[in-house]
Amino acid sequence: MPLEAGLLEILACPACHSPLEERDAELICTGQDCGLAYPVRDGIPVLLVDEARRPE
Repeated sequence: MPLEAGLLEILACPACHSPLEERDAELICTGQDCGLAYPVRDGIPVLLVDEARRPE
């Protein structure tokens, strides 16, 4: 389920404060040195660094 456009515009990576990009069921940080992937569960972004997946 895609997030509302207005919500995605105001969300930022909690680790580096870069914008987030929606891909599949995750929000991916667009920061070059960060790249964390945050899960979206039941349409709710889980923006906790401990829950994020590290870039591969």
